[in-house]
Amino acid sequence: MIYFGTAGFQYPDWKGIVYPADVKKKYGHELVYLARYFDLCEINTSFYGPLKPKDAESWCNHVAGVNPNFQFTAKLTQVFTHAPEPKKTSSSVKTIKYTQKDVDEARAGFDPLMNGGRLGAVVVQFPISFRFKDKKSPDPLYGNWDHVLDVTNLFREYPLAVEFRDASWNDEWVIRELTERNVAFCNVDQPRLGNSLDGTAYVTAPFAYLRMHGRNYQKWFNSKSRDERYDFLYTGERLERVENRVKEMSKKAEKTFVVANNHPKGQAAVNALELKSLLSGKKVKAPESLVEKYPQLGDRVIAEREAA
Repeated sequence: MIYFGTAGFQYPDWKGIVYPADVKKKYGHELVYLARYFDLCEINTSFYGPLKPKDAESWCNHVAGVNPNFQFTAKLTQVFTHAPEPKKTSSSVKTIKYTQKDVDEARAGFDPLMNGGRLGAVVVQFPISFRFKDKKSPDPLYGNWDHVLDVTNLFREYPLAVEFRDASWNDEWVIRELTERNVAFCNVDQPRLGNSLDGTAYVTAPFAYLRMHGRNYQKWFNSKSRDERYDFLYTGERLERVENRVKEMSKKAEKTFVVANNHPKGQAAVNALELKSLLSGKKVKAPESLVEKYPQLGDRVIAEREAA
């Protein structure tokens, strides 16, 4: 099965476009509404701090009566993958620091999703400064690989996907090692700038994972905010390339998770629904407000009008 969804679900600029402005009044929670149209949501808040168990349990309850197939994926807290502030510090085995308390709190947040049968994967997202090979030397930085092993071993009770942003990780040895451990290589679609990773369709676990970050070349390394960086709408050939990668992965995986992270102005919802239609060969349901804002959805969707 292929699961399509968005990264995150609480964005002020989605009101009146992705979901009704009074979504909480009508539906009680954004997830109750989104689960009508999507089978997946990637939780972003867990990157900035551990999930509160009561929130995770509540989210499971919100989607249970709407979509029995709904899955969550959740990002591992950045303390395991990124050097602490200042941001200019490169992330490596020498600069990334975490404690047993961090481990325990992360597990406590993931467990309600896992126990509820809703956890598709935990995403271990490393920054582009975290490399397998340095530009100055052809020799692998095995210390960084050892850190990947340490983190994945700590959370081995969960399905894991590791996201690398630097192209040096696109290495046969790395792919083989991940495959032996049933850890998914998180494929990314992002601007190809410098040594950025792009274009892969690896399946190294029973499930496959693809994150769509957009192709905003102008703002990728020069943005004033997160919203600027991910402000991009996939169309035409660029959308077709993503479609082909998903097709390739889904042939080898039991489950395939496709997450649209280009969230500004509801663009992630548009592209997730387009891919869902293209890869199923069927029209899919979509909020009428989204179709009105993005006519490109056209014949691929069935617009659902909100009850007064």
